[in-house]
Amino acid sequence: MLKKLCLLLFWIVVGTIPGKAQFVKEYKVSGNPDLDLVHLHFTTYKSITQLKRVKAQDPIYIHGHLAKSNILPDFKYTVRKNILDASLIHKNVESDNLGKNITSKLFFSETDFEHSWDIGLVSNYLYDLDFNLGMGSADFDLSQVPISKMKVKSASADVVIRYGTEVPNQVTMDTLLVTLNMGKVEVQNANFTNSKKIILEVNYGKIDLNFSSGMPSGCQVIAAVGGGTVNLKLPPDSNPVKLKMKTTPMSRMTLPNYLRAIDKETYVTKGFSSSDPKLLDLIIDVGVGSITVQ
Repeated sequence: MLKKLCLLLFWIVVGTIPGKAQFVKEYKVSGNPDLDLVHLHFTTYKSITQLKRVKAQDPIYIHGHLAKSNILPDFKYTVRKNILDASLIHKNVESDNLGKNITSKLFFSETDFEHSWDIGLVSNYLYDLDFNLGMGSADFDLSQVPISKMKVKSASADVVIRYGTEVPNQVTMDTLLVTLNMGKVEVQNANFTNSKKIILEVNYGKIDLNFSSGMPSGCQVIAAVGGGTVNLKLPPDSNPVKLKMKTTPMSRMTLPNYLRAIDKETYVTKGFSSSDPKLLDLIIDVGVGSITVQ
């Protein structure tokens, strides 16, 4: 009994318990004031991923807690013509047990995620972000981070894109693209992205898209769900908005009274003008499920 107690105290002192060991990995790229663009390609197979602005001089700082040391990430970067191209790839190189079925991989909680990643970006570089998340969850706080393009792809994940300090993107974002096979994508203060195009596609799951106010410039939006729900909050109806609904007999929709129908599929706000340079042009497509517009 005394031996077991001493062993337990030892693991408490070193800060971990057998079977729950965590391996810390850190990567960063030193600052270079001549950089015109930072392209980050980030791939992980099963993790909790968080991104936010940090107060630093280095354009990229990545901190990871890994559950297994035999599946190590591969990080590399190059600088060419004032463009930093950085890549972190963390894949499961072990073969899956044939006895595991598909459902055991799809139904899990956050406590099942084996790894966590914290990504720090800064305010004085322009970013092009490309994420492939596999399975897991992601929280992207884009406040005070200049982003020209952002792409997120996942097999099964919950993805949140937000602006925690309500500071909008200081540059024009060409495209925000999120594609999920299964899961939920939530975009808060979508107008803060300052994006020309927003494309959200979920095969099975949910889309929450919130515009707290109008766009600073024209924006095309596609939100498509094969099976599930779309919740859309529009800016005040004084803003120019056109909303086209693509539904089937197996989908239903709830619309606010202030929207005016101009044909069987298309609705507009009081402030709508087809020539307005700040027009928010939306297409909502649901195969099986529901659409709720506020």
